[in-house]
Amino acid sequence: MEALDKENDVIEKAQCQSLKYTPKLFKNGDTLKQLLARSRYLLYKTSSKCTKNQTDRAKILFELYPDIEKAYQLCQNLSWIYNQTKDKTLALIRLAKWDEKVRQAQFKSFNSIARTMSIHYKNILNYFDNRSTNASAESFNAKIKAFRAQFRGIRNNEFFLFRLTNIYA
Repeated sequence: MEALDKENDVIEKAQCQSLKYTPKLFKNGDTLKQLLARSRYLLYKTSSKCTKNQTDRAKILFELYPDIEKAYQLCQNLSWIYNQTKDKTLALIRLAKWDEKVRQAQFKSFNSIARTMSIHYKNILNYFDNRSTNASAESFNAKIKAFRAQFRGIRNNEFFLFRLTNIYA
C-alpha cells in the first residue's frame, strides 16, 4: 500500500505541474503497480509450478521487497513439511526448526501461527500418522449450522435431529 500511495502522490504532483507522468518500467515491462497486482496470486504457488514470466516477476518483486521473499519462503517451508514428511518424529523436528525460523523472522502474523502450532502440536502431529484431517467433520458441522440458520433456530430438538438424519443420513 505504501508503494501505491507513493506512486499516486507522484502522479498527483505531475498533474499539478501539468507534466505527463511516465512510470518506471522493470525488466519484464511491468510498472510497480502492475508488478504488485500481478504478483499477488504468484505468491500462492510453489516456485516449481510458476511460468517463466512469473519467475521473472518474482525475482524483481523479491529484490524490491526482501521481506516478502522471507515470508514466501516460510510458507513454502511449512507446505513442504506437510507434503514431504511421512514420519511423526521427523515432522516434530522439522516443525520445531520452522518455528525457530519464524521467531527469527519476527513476522507478527507468523508468530500467531507458530504459537497455535506450539499449543496444539500433539493434535497437529496426528496428521502424520495416516495423513487424515477432520475436514469432513468440519464440513458436516457447517452443513448443520447452515440448516439450523435456514430455519432461524430450533424449537424442538427431537424433530430437528429427525430431519437431519433424514436429509444427511
